[in-house]
Amino acid sequence: MTAVRTFWRGIEWAIAALMAAMMILVFVNVVLRYGFASGLRPGIELSRLGFVWIVMLGASLCLKEGEHLAVGELFDRLPRPVRLVLGRLLWLVILIAALMLLVGCWRQTLANWHNISPLTGLPSGLFYLAGVVSGALMSVTATLGLLRPGYSEAPGVGAAGSGASGVEAPGVDSAHDRETRP
Repeated sequence: MTAVRTFWRGIEWAIAALMAAMMILVFVNVVLRYGFASGLRPGIELSRLGFVWIVMLGASLCLKEGEHLAVGELFDRLPRPVRLVLGRLLWLVILIAALMLLVGCWRQTLANWHNISPLTGLPSGLFYLAGVVSGALMSVTATLGLLRPGYSEAPGVGAAGSGASGVEAPGVDSAHDRETRP
């Protein structure tokens, strides 16, 4: 297993761990509130923080896997040279948007890092740090999609093949997906 696959697998496990922790935290908080008229005061804020990280890491993972919502009916009917140009243009737009997310969230992280939550004692900038990490991951994915030689499909639309060194290109269906698709 390559280092890149191990890295993305780690993100998948982090998302799963955050989801499990959120469910346990919310469940315990509900039981404590309704059963014992008490509760974990930081529970709501911690579950909200976990949810933000799950969404942002999940969005990065979806971009890498090409699983974002895409309407490919028109794109698929275009001639291959046009699809090649439009595919590169779409990756460029995604790269610009990801860089805007990265820079904007970085500024918000710095601006809110010294705002400490009275409930958790954690900096409020942690919410925005999720956007920094996600923006960086999306920027790398978009750059690879933009620069990949011979890779001409739009993100989320059926692609032509796998990338170098066995790492699947963004938007490429895995062998499992192709075998199980009706």
